[in-house]
Amino acid sequence: MSHLSVPLGHRAAALIVAALGLVTVPPAIQSQTVEEVFRDTVEVVEIQVPVNVVGKDGEPVRGLTAESFEVFDGKKQQQITGFRVVDLDVIESSMTRREMELAVPAAARRHFLLLFDLSFSTPTSILRAREAARQFVLESLHPTDLAAVMVFEAEWGPRLIITFTPDRVQLARAIDTLGGARWMMAGRNNIDPLRFMVPDLLPGRGPGGIGDPLPMSPSDPNSRDDALAAATFRAVGKLMSDTEKSYEAGRVASWATSMETLARLLESVQGRKHVIHFSEGFDGRHFLGRNPDPNDPSFQEDRSNIEWGQYWMVDSNDLYGDTGLQNAMAEMVEEFRRADAVIQAVDISGLGSDSEAAARAKGTTKSAMFYVANETGGELFDNANNFGPELEEVLRHTAVTYVLTFQPEEMDFDGTFHKLRVKADLPEGGRVFYRRGYYSPRPFTDLDPMEKQLLASDAIAAAEPRRDVGVQILAAPFKASDEAAYVPIIIEVDGASLIRGQDGDDVAAEIYTYVSDGQGQMLDFFTQLVSLDVSRGKESFLRGGVKYYGQLFLPPGDYMVRVLVRNSLTGRTGVETVSVPVPSYDVQPAVLLPPLFLESQERWVLVRENREGPDQGTVVYPFTVRGEPFIPAAKPSVRQRGQIDVCLVGYNLGDSSMEFDTMVFDSDHQRIEGGAFDLVERTITGIAGQDKLLGRFRPEGLDAGEYTVQFFLNDPELGAVESSSVPFTVLN
Repeated sequence: MSHLSVPLGHRAAALIVAALGLVTVPPAIQSQTVEEVFRDTVEVVEIQVPVNVVGKDGEPVRGLTAESFEVFDGKKQQQITGFRVVDLDVIESSMTRREMELAVPAAARRHFLLLFDLSFSTPTSILRAREAARQFVLESLHPTDLAAVMVFEAEWGPRLIITFTPDRVQLARAIDTLGGARWMMAGRNNIDPLRFMVPDLLPGRGPGGIGDPLPMSPSDPNSRDDALAAATFRAVGKLMSDTEKSYEAGRVASWATSMETLARLLESVQGRKHVIHFSEGFDGRHFLGRNPDPNDPSFQEDRSNIEWGQYWMVDSNDLYGDTGLQNAMAEMVEEFRRADAVIQAVDISGLGSDSEAAARAKGTTKSAMFYVANETGGELFDNANNFGPELEEVLRHTAVTYVLTFQPEEMDFDGTFHKLRVKADLPEGGRVFYRRGYYSPRPFTDLDPMEKQLLASDAIAAAEPRRDVGVQILAAPFKASDEAAYVPIIIEVDGASLIRGQDGDDVAAEIYTYVSDGQGQMLDFFTQLVSLDVSRGKESFLRGGVKYYGQLFLPPGDYMVRVLVRNSLTGRTGVETVSVPVPSYDVQPAVLLPPLFLESQERWVLVRENREGPDQGTVVYPFTVRGEPFIPAAKPSVRQRGQIDVCLVGYNLGDSSMEFDTMVFDSDHQRIEGGAFDLVERTITGIAGQDKLLGRFRPEGLDAGEYTVQFFLNDPELGAVESSSVPFTVLN
């Protein structure tokens, strides 16, 4: 089987060769065939509907049950197959980041998109609005909330600076670096493809940077005493004014179209989205028309022209609004409703005394912003230097979310929109808020690139396990220096689930790996597109898959490694996470790394990341036994009457007696009896403070099935030193 590895993100990858060897696809070791893997694949679609119920006092209504709700898909009532209550007020601040993330499912996550609209705002107002946005991100959001930062221009559309993330530091940095720039990251080939991390900025500005000037209005003609000349100039001025109005109306139409596209993109993000729209607004008369005002000179002039029969001097669009633009605005608003996205408009014209909008008719711009916000269920915040407190009501309304789940009986994968209706047992004066509907799934190949990007980043941020593609992770922190650990990341991708439902033999697997700390801050990442041709040996590939070797450098602390693997052709996705505690080796008396199981690599295609940058070549390959390299198994397999070699790496073990015990847990995480470990030898590593112990593990007393195992070193002086647990499979 031939295979090729193509870089997707900021690092290139290389196939593992040389000492490790290039391994071909293995012979069959189980009885399952290609036909059995692909036979009768059934897609089951679950629809999750987040619902907020608010009492007449503005407080969220608690205590409702599944029996309190009815869900209708179109006109047909659906059976509620899942029900979950998420109350942000009861999520303890003492919880770990992982515990909080597990407490709030993706459908109940609140998403805030900070949208800086450059189309109708001056640079000064945008720049001064940053402080209010920064304060909101750092002080007002719940720890489980996700936020993103985007700049928007009618001509260029949306440009995502940072995706929806729990990382407040990166969000603040993204807000601070508004202004359009060429992005480069020191020592890396490219920026973060999912936009979790804001790269270093170099001076410069791409298309549509903040400094781009707005079109200048033409000057008025000079007054003349001659009546004919005055009439001529009025006609010319009218023509120029109409041209300017037409240009501005065109920009509004372009803005509405681009915003409609943004709304459709947001549909790919689960949960309710609050789009905090920073703008000075635009002239609402383009689509709302002009309100009758006897004190308005333009209104008086139009009325005079009508009375004198000079209808060609009257712009009906100016009086009544442009019907084409009205339709475009209505379609844009409807798309936001369908995406379960609410626009919260923030008028930033009052944030700067030198704002160009100060000279405009504030009533017309406010009416436009109010229309967009109100029609999507949001509000207009006027001159909000600190809009966080004004948004407090929104945050309070959504503190309790009821997640209702149902399974449609029939579903065409054609992207059509299905209207939803939710009935609830409401207290007197209560209100219920829910998504207007949902789009049926579309083929992955039909999705916009940004939709695919948002799908991946949303899954990484949520960190909820997804098992469409089988993914296993092993992370072992080896001491590299007094300040940092070298952490190899072994990712095993199940071949059968990766290519299920795919036509053809060309396989492309996207691998995204991010590491975050206990506060949710994203610290590092590596990404890769692995391309394979499985035309020869597909039967064998189904028994194994891809084993990927990545690497991170981390200081002491507690981390979470988030991995997403996706088939680029079908969109099938697997998401897994693993906790990685990096000890302070010189302070902690004894450390035992996760057990490293040695198994044959015959069933894997091996791919290794090739880090380009200052970290390259700073460490020695850590996985060796008696000088021979190996790649440990993230999830080993062992037969009931068999055994498997295991390497235990420890630090600061001293003259311990090296007596080990194992604890085995079943698939329900219950400890069970079984399993045995025999220590074979203690090897010399040549590294101060490091020990390598080689032994054999036997699944004595265990039936065929899925388990996890944890190793313990019992020593009178050191006490109980435990390793992380590793999953394993017992075969018949």
